[in-house]
Amino acid sequence: MDQLERELRAEHGLTLADYEILVHLSEAPERRLRMADLADAASVSRSRLTHRVDRMTAQGLVERAPCPTDRRGTFAVLTPAGFSVIEAAAPTHVAGVRRYVVDPLDPAVLDAAGGALGTVAAAIRAAAEEQDQE
Repeated sequence: MDQLERELRAEHGLTLADYEILVHLSEAPERRLRMADLADAASVSRSRLTHRVDRMTAQGLVERAPCPTDRRGTFAVLTPAGFSVIEAAAPTHVAGVRRYVVDPLDPAVLDAAGGALGTVAAAIRAAAEEQDQE
C-alpha cells in the first residue's frame, strides 16, 4: 500500500485516500454523493471525510453542493478538474496494483483468494440485510 501511495503522490499528488474518494465520486450518478454515503463507501468517519473533502475542495478537485431535498444534507461533487486527475491517476494505480499484487501471484492463489473474499463479502451482505430488517 505504501508503494502504491508513493507512486500516486509522486506522479499525481494524491494519497490513496484521495484517490479512493475520487473513484467513488467518478462512479456515482452525476459524479456526486451525499457526504454520509461517501464516508460509508470510503469506510471513514464523517469528520475524517470532512477534513479530506475540505482539502480536496481547496485543490479544486471536489466541491460541495446543498441537498435540495434535505437542508441538513450536503453533496460532495467531483469537479471537471477532479475528473481529469482521476483519469490521469487511474492507469498509474491500476499498473501498480497489477505489478505488486496480481502479477506476483500464481493464478491458483488468485482464484483461491477470490473465492475466500467472495465468501467474506457474502457474509457482510447477509449481516447488512439482517440489520436492515431490524
